[in-house]
Amino acid sequence: MLNNIGLPGLLLIAVVVLVLFGRGKISSLMGEVGKGITAFKKGVDDGKAELEEGMDAAKDVTPADEKDKA
Repeated sequence: MLNNIGLPGLLLIAVVVLVLFGRGKISSLMGEVGKGITAFKKGVDDGKAELEEGMDAAKDVTPADEKDKA
């Protein structure tokens, strides 16, 4: 159904959205989307750093007599 939109269709949709919401509302919305993407990327980077930190702090707690059995 949406396979045949093409460039003219996308331009028409963009014009209709611009007319309905206005330039100010769309620019503020895009600003919020940008802030959300930035926050998401920061959260992903923080999560990776936390996982790497946890891997460095991990240690083997197997009792000595159990290690010999493996």
